[in-house]
Amino acid sequence: MNLRSIKDEDVKNKKVFFRADLDVPLENGKIKDTTRLKAWLPTLEYLLKNQAHVFIAGHLGRPKPKLRFNNSELRIEEPEFSLRPVAEWLKNQLEIHSELKGVDIGGFKGWEITGNVSLLENLRFYKEEEANPSTSSGQAFSQKLASIADIYVNDAFSSSHRAHASIVGVAKLIPRFAGFRLLEEVDTLSRVLENPKRPLVMIIGGAKIETKLPLVEKMHGFSDYVLVGGEIAENDKVLLKVQHEKIKAKKSILLVADLTENKKDITEKTAENFLQVCQAAQTVVWNGPMGLIEEEEYQKGTNILAEGLGSLSSYRIVGGGDTLGFLKEKNILDKFSFVSTGGGAMLEFLAGEKLPGIEILKK
Repeated sequence: MNLRSIKDEDVKNKKVFFRADLDVPLENGKIKDTTRLKAWLPTLEYLLKNQAHVFIAGHLGRPKPKLRFNNSELRIEEPEFSLRPVAEWLKNQLEIHSELKGVDIGGFKGWEITGNVSLLENLRFYKEEEANPSTSSGQAFSQKLASIADIYVNDAFSSSHRAHASIVGVAKLIPRFAGFRLLEEVDTLSRVLENPKRPLVMIIGGAKIETKLPLVEKMHGFSDYVLVGGEIAENDKVLLKVQHEKIKAKKSILLVADLTENKKDITEKTAENFLQVCQAAQTVVWNGPMGLIEEEEYQKGTNILAEGLGSLSSYRIVGGGDTLGFLKEKNILDKFSFVSTGGGAMLEFLAGEKLPGIEILKK
């Protein structure tokens, strides 16, 4: 896929709207896993090395803000969705020892990290961020964001399946480029989609059934095996199998997990069966946990699968925020061949969907 790379542009003294992946898990105001943050640091370092002035923007979680009648914008009031912990982390990464300073950035709240780096507060504090960029409110918000910069750089692959203001709206208004991490994600996943080493096994778990179910069907077009666990297996076991039977010229074999009595984990036997399939594979792609991993008693199936996959010599890709956090906690993450920062974006890309944030960066 031929995308406009940031290396194609002279960024010296340019103001850069840098759309980064800032959606990290927090616990008591502390960042639990920095995998997604570290992924875009090389692009930031490149921009700073080439004397750009960088405005970093993104979102955290799914805040449910309240309307303030003295302001046309919808803002959050719960501090747990603030990006301040990310600002503190970034300050430490750049070895800045002064106190974090709050600033106004073109009408947006944020923090000055260094003289050349600023971070905007959570863009989901504004209802217009998720509005269609083609609407009047979406256009106005996109123009306001674009007005603070000369060029746009997207390094947030995990959000590139959403046609939001900071992904598509701003990119329409100023010269646009892909960051290094986004280019690596697209290159790696394209090779899996177009010419993988076979057998190819897709493992899909987690929740978000309404979005994953149609994607599972499309996975049959290029996978040799599709293994389904997690909540999606419990709620749609029959439907998954019915869909599979209807697919013409299918080449994949579908295995849907058996769940434990409480329905919150896959059985140990299923986990072992999944691993047996993976042991014969040349490429394995895993997205989504097998159980309710927030509680340790329901991690067993995911843990068996994770430890088994970590010991294989085949090419193994893993993605999805919950899955990455679990693997990081268990010290297994670095055993995988490639760690994708995308969850839904990764699945949609592999299902052959056109991601708005990627499409707009094509040459």
